[in-house]
Amino acid sequence: MTRYSILDLAPIVQGGDAAQAFRNSLDLARHAEAAGYHRYWIAEHHNIPGVASAATAVLIAHVAAGTRSIRVGAGGIMLPNHAPLAIAEQFGTLESLHPGRIDLGLGRAPGGDPLTARALRRGLDSNGDTFGRDLAELRGYFQPAAPGQPLRAVPGAGLNVPIYILGSSDFGAHLAARLGLPFAFASHFAPDYLLAALDIYRRNFQPSAVLDRPYAIVGANVIAAGTDAEAQRLFTSLQQAFLGIIRGQRTELLPPVDDIEEIWEPHEAAHVAQMTRCSAIGSPETIRRTLATILEQTNADEIITTAQIHDHPARLQSLEIAAKVLDSLIST
Repeated sequence: MTRYSILDLAPIVQGGDAAQAFRNSLDLARHAEAAGYHRYWIAEHHNIPGVASAATAVLIAHVAAGTRSIRVGAGGIMLPNHAPLAIAEQFGTLESLHPGRIDLGLGRAPGGDPLTARALRRGLDSNGDTFGRDLAELRGYFQPAAPGQPLRAVPGAGLNVPIYILGSSDFGAHLAARLGLPFAFASHFAPDYLLAALDIYRRNFQPSAVLDRPYAIVGANVIAAGTDAEAQRLFTSLQQAFLGIIRGQRTELLPPVDDIEEIWEPHEAAHVAQMTRCSAIGSPETIRRTLATILEQTNADEIITTAQIHDHPARLQSLEIAAKVLDSLIST
């Protein structure tokens, strides 16, 4: 049975601040829990004016403490930015506080620009090329500590914190398959390699103590409203965010606009359309058709939805519409 979940970047909207973003994230998580979403993931990003989720483990603690049953975790922690021991201790702490509810998704991207990566790491000895080694070290810290073991994660040792491999290329697909771990693909912003990566993951999957069969999570932007026109207008905030990436002009999440065509050039519009190709935007009927196609094409075990919407009440409404549509799709 396909599950549906939420990915949150704790967006800072124009005119708002991080404190408001954190209040909104907790409110969104509570609504997601009530609406039947399986998990609520928070993504690590740095030095981006419109994203407040830099201290990811701290925000996970905030959301987990304010909810009761929904799984909460990282989607993901960018492992090259951190010492594996520190992540084991952080997520060992989270698992100790909220047993059976914490997930640890791991990526190898920096979550920011090279200057920010250098500031985080105090050097670049740890990078995407060391991801496999760092992952093995991290997983070792979650194993039960041996008698006399000189270095251990306290808390962390012996705790069953589920690990997920995140990716937007074939690297994560191959690694997750070889280790027998669940795999989440970032198709909500990098959809080009989605189907190829899923094929690699499934064909090469090796059963493990964690999984006996592949488990694939697919990311999608889902912005739902009462009408297609209303949803398309809400979507312009995300389109402006991607336009800012293209132009190297990152800002807070901007309000929607009536005519996005007045803002960009045709080649920019085409680039944004390519990046956001894995998106369901529209009325309940429209997003139902789009989500049904995504599920049919990917055979996903789970779809993780994200919605960068400027207006918080509209974001809550979108979440609730999407939950009803996904529930009906999965049930049929």
